Amino acid sequence: MTKPVRSIRTDMADESRAAGPGPRMLQEQGVQDGIRVEQDGDDQVSITRVHVVSPLGEQNTGKPMGTYVTMDMPAIREQGRDLYEKACRMLAAELEKMVRINDMDTVLVVGLGNWNVTADSLGPRVCSHLMVTRHLHEYLPEEVDDGVRPVCAIAPGVLGLTGIETGHIIKGVVDQIKPAMVIAVDALASRNMNRVNASVQLANTGIAPGSGIGNKRMAIAQETLGVPVIAIGIPTVVDAATIVSDTIDLMMDSMKKQSPPDSGLFNMLSNIDLDDKYQTILNFLEPYSGNLVVTPKDADEIVEFLSKMVANGINMALHKNIDAKDVDRFIQ
Repeated sequence: MTKPVRSIRTDMADESRAAGPGPRMLQEQGVQDGIRVEQDGDDQVSITRVHVVSPLGEQNTGKPMGTYVTMDMPAIREQGRDLYEKACRMLAAELEKMVRINDMDTVLVVGLGNWNVTADSLGPRVCSHLMVTRHLHEYLPEEVDDGVRPVCAIAPGVLGLTGIETGHIIKGVVDQIKPAMVIAVDALASRNMNRVNASVQLANTGIAPGSGIGNKRMAIAQETLGVPVIAIGIPTVVDAATIVSDTIDLMMDSMKKQSPPDSGLFNMLSNIDLDDKYQTILNFLEPYSGNLVVTPKDADEIVEFLSKMVANGINMALHKNIDAKDVDRFIQ
């Protein structure tokens, strides 16, 4: 009898693996299993582009066909100015590659998440820092500079606050203002502790809010909205079971290094089934909190910092005359 594949909570495409002995990082360049992987960037900001190019790739990643770009920048948590400005520029460059619309087409930015929960407030905070201009094009067109695109933004809240499915709110707005594209910004979940508040993912396939923490809502995608959707997210939480599992893995590796290769302890540790181990951890945690996720204690400060970085990247990508010299110029 085939064992069910364990479920690691993650929104990151290069961590996702729907089959095999648990998720593995998709870092090998080239095409494999319906997936094409490219590596780029430098020591400060490494970029992994995962192209899911076939139904087999969908099956192996659990993600729809499309392009997923992950920018890893571990030092961003130190909030240094130079890396911050560099990250803004690189995010804008990656986003520009995905924006396939005319220069003066309207873009709707949607800030997904709950503004009352720090780890889930990235989307609403990004909206508060955006350069919104659609109203200026409508009411003061003579005051608008060349290259300034009509941009509008909405933070629709979450089902628990509004009583309305978030996707239905967004669909209603899209039907009324008819944007050429939607950019959805959301907090994500990662299976890697080192990526929390230190990575950005872009995808041209839309997003299913809450899927990374087991609370999947209506998808925000072209199939549901009728216009292209680009998703931007930053992992702000990690599953508690993942932390426990990774800690045990480190302990097991250390014990194996200290044990003779032919010893009983070494053989026992080598034969532990990873799926069984993770499922056992879930079983132990279930009575206490089956949905426990963890975020760093400085979440409020770093999420605000990262929301400005994302807003800068969006501003620079959407408005032709905004570039690196304008970082933070339009941040309120």
